[in-house]
Amino acid sequence: MAMKIRLARGGSKKRPFYRIVAADSRMPRDGRFIEKLGTYNPLLPKDSEDRVKMDLDAIKAWLDKGAQPTDRVARMLEAAGVLEKKERANLKKGQPGTKAQERAAEKAEKAAAANAPAAAPAEEAAEEAAAEESAE
Repeated sequence: MAMKIRLARGGSKKRPFYRIVAADSRMPRDGRFIEKLGTYNPLLPKDSEDRVKMDLDAIKAWLDKGAQPTDRVARMLEAAGVLEKKERANLKKGQPGTKAQERAAEKAEKAAAANAPAAAPAEEAAEEAAAEESAE
């Protein structure tokens, strides 16, 4: 049986609340679980002690039995000092999607086209002024 330590959502619409549970990986997210290991309330401020509550002894016991934490739970366990920090490489982090990149390129082209005619009369005016000064 593949065991996972994961989040099971509770709470009402737009008011999330999660239980940290040990469950069979084949069960639904909010379905049957074996043991409740803690809670996570994302609506509380990040420095609040009540935001994440975990039974660390029970979690360590499940980890010793071979249960695998999900990414979000692993981050919580790293913050609690139960797991070692893992190096994560999210190379696409902060990179806009394809459509957004296309829109940015079009916007840059329009800005360059708008600036080019505005700069051209200024250059012509500077040339005319220089020609007048040399003629005098």
